[in-house]
Amino acid sequence: MNKVFIDGSAGTTGLRIRERLAGRDDITLITLPEELRKDTAARAEALNAADVAFLCLPDAAAIEAVSLVTNAHTAVIDTSTAHRTAAGWVYGMPELKGQRAKIAASRRIANPGCHASGFIALVAPLVEAGLLAPDAALSAFSITGYSGGGKKMIAEYEADGRDPLLDAPRQYGLTQSHKHLPEMAAICGLKHAPLFSPIVADFYAGMEVTVPLFAHQVKGTVADITAVYAEAYATGLIRYREAADEAGFLSATAFAGRDDMEVTVTGNGERMLLVARFDNLGKGASGAAIQNMNILMGVSESTGLVV
Repeated sequence: MNKVFIDGSAGTTGLRIRERLAGRDDITLITLPEELRKDTAARAEALNAADVAFLCLPDAAAIEAVSLVTNAHTAVIDTSTAHRTAAGWVYGMPELKGQRAKIAASRRIANPGCHASGFIALVAPLVEAGLLAPDAALSAFSITGYSGGGKKMIAEYEADGRDPLLDAPRQYGLTQSHKHLPEMAAICGLKHAPLFSPIVADFYAGMEVTVPLFAHQVKGTVADITAVYAEAYATGLIRYREAADEAGFLSATAFAGRDDMEVTVTGNGERMLLVARFDNLGKGASGAAIQNMNILMGVSESTGLVV
């Protein structure tokens, strides 16, 4: 039976991972008492005793945690930004071409960022197929629930007498230096990071990432894009769906509480919209982490997940 340790189990992602693992009988969860949760020696012992360790920590703390792993056996799945473009780490999106085998053979897996997951799912297969040029100047906007901001933001949105500005969607990442941009460009093979507009709104969980394209940017048609998606996402937890809408609308909460992702293409022959919908805490965080653990363990990728 595989032993699993969650370093940072009190955070939003760590709690969601723990919930998903609670009903499983194929793992033993290593836990620390509250008073030792931040004790370096206790954490090091737990990390090295684990077959799989999830890091649900800020970047600096995740880097420190990796340094505490002194054996070659423990597989580390890092949900922070720290290692997503780092040498020696495998990017944990198994649906990308050739990535599933790399994950299965790796001891160091960087879990994708939430916004980045949607953008990469939409763009990477098209660059790989030659439908988008690596030097394409792309843009994207992403609507997310407030749980993506962690405990502090959750408390702000759920507080009595909160700031009325929270009643409407709020754009952020205004300096175009969002922490997900490096992985968006690197994993997609793009020469330029996209012009990116993330938006947080007054709902708990869910995410909708949209990449708009003019026809002249695409070396093909809408039909060519759909064919690429249908082939790329024939397996795994990302699925292509034709005409995915709700009577002319696309809700960002459609996949809240789930651990899979839906991609679709809409628009017309002149202007196209590539859209990915998923849960920012699911396929955008904890669900993806558990999917990667399942691959390491050699069990079905959807084991313990809501799909």
